[in-house]
Amino acid sequence: MAGLLDLLNSPMGKQLISGVAGQTNQPESKTADVLSMAMPLILGAMKKNVKSGGADGLMNALNNKHDGSILDNLGGLFQGGVDDSVMNDGAGILGHVFGGKQPQVENALSQKSGLDAGTVAQILKIAAPIVMGYLGRETSQNKVNDSSSMNALLGSMLGGQPQQNQSLITTLLDADGDGSILDDVAGMVMGSNKKKGGLGGLLGGLFGK
Repeated sequence: MAGLLDLLNSPMGKQLISGVAGQTNQPESKTADVLSMAMPLILGAMKKNVKSGGADGLMNALNNKHDGSILDNLGGLFQGGVDDSVMNDGAGILGHVFGGKQPQVENALSQKSGLDAGTVAQILKIAAPIVMGYLGRETSQNKVNDSSSMNALLGSMLGGQPQQNQSLITTLLDADGDGSILDDVAGMVMGSNKKKGGLGGLLGGLFGK
C-alpha cells in the first residue's frame, strides 16, 4: 500500500505540486515542502478524530463524496484555476479535522516553509480534498469498513514520515499542551512498542522506525 510520501514522489504527485504551485504563484520547491508537511498533518488529524469516535463520519464522507475520482484528472482540476467548489470542500474538511487549531497549523507551516500564512491556507484547501480522495481510493481498495481497519489504514499511509513531520504532527495536534496527543500517537500503530522509551519510542512506534 502506498504511503503519502510515495504519492508525492510519483508522477501524480509531481502533477499535484506543479498544479498547486501554479494556482498559488509559488515556486514548486516551496510548494512541495508545504504539501509534504501538510498532507501528513491532515491525515494525522483524521487519525486522531477516528480514535475519538469519528470513524463513521469519515467513512460516510469517503463513500458519498471522496471516492478518489478527483485523482483521475488532476490536470483538469488545475486547468483555469481550482474550482471554488473544491476550495470550499477543502475549507470544510480542514475545519472538521483541525477545528480551532487550523490557524496554528497554518502559522507553523508558514514559518517552516517561508511562505505567508495566506498562501499556506490556500495550499491546505487544495490538499485536503486530494488527501480525502487518496484515502477514499485506499479505503475501497483495501475494503476498509470499520474504525479499527480505518485506524490501521491511516497508520500505514503515514508510515515512513521524516523526523520533522513526526514532531510537527505531535506539536500541532497537541497545541494546547495537555499531552493528550501522546495517547493518540501511542495507539496509532497497533503494536507492542507503545511503552518503549517515552516520546521517542512512541513516535518510533507510530512511524514504523
